[in-house]
Amino acid sequence: MKWLLVGLVIVLAGCAHLEPEVRTLRVDVPVLVPCKTQEVAVPPWAAVGLKKSDSLEVKVRALLAERRQRMGYERELVAAVGACQ
Repeated sequence: MKWLLVGLVIVLAGCAHLEPEVRTLRVDVPVLVPCKTQEVAVPPWAAVGLKKSDSLEVKVRALLAERRQRMGYERELVAAVGACQ
């Protein structure tokens, strides 16, 4: 028992004189940056004012115009999102 205690004291004394190793670590962490783009305005959709009594030609023209509006609006949204990446 006595030798075990002496051995433990020697082991602890041997660790006491060692100086700690100082290391510098570089950690790459992504940081959120606020996106500063202009807000994309929603256009006034062409088919909103359609009535049930409108002719088929008027409805088709309005729907085609709205399709073009939506395509342009989507391009603007994609560009705004792309500017933030």
